Amino acid sequence: MENKEINSSVESGAKETSATEYKPNIEDKFRDWLKWWPWAHEIFCKYEEIWVYLVVGVLTTIVAWGAMFLFSAIVYGNPEYPTSVQNFVLSTVNWVSGVIFGYFTNRKYVFRSHGKMLPEAVKFVGARVSTWVLDVVLRQLLGNVLGMNVYVVTIIDAVLVTIANYVFSKIFVFSKKKK
Repeated sequence: MENKEINSSVESGAKETSATEYKPNIEDKFRDWLKWWPWAHEIFCKYEEIWVYLVVGVLTTIVAWGAMFLFSAIVYGNPEYPTSVQNFVLSTVNWVSGVIFGYFTNRKYVFRSHGKMLPEAVKFVGARVSTWVLDVVLRQLLGNVLGMNVYVVTIIDAVLVTIANYVFSKIFVFSKKKK
């Protein structure tokens, strides 16, 4: 019976892969490529988590800003100086899309977490709520009180929120407990 199953899988064209077969992923290929520049490889390896966080952060920012500016264009006609209510709504769209994308990419690529997803996700959202408040306050202060352009406000805001997000993720969300 066992031989029939093996023969049928071979005859049907099914490929068998051994447990020892290794396929390099994009991270491994990048590390191999970096070895051509020993100084860059050393810096990357020393601060790998921060570098990967920055790459994931850039991707998260692109997704969040894309959602925010698309929403602004569709709903508000893309004003250069949004009202207070528009700023609030745009911050919320930015935040929601960033949190959804950011949780999964941070979990997998930055902090390489294997913890339970639901408690981690709750902590991640909680930490992001605090930086969402920071985002709203910064947009109101810089945009509406100081009269800065929405694009300048967005860049200043992104830097400060990114730093706060990393600290919260590292300390509260994806912290590795010592055994």
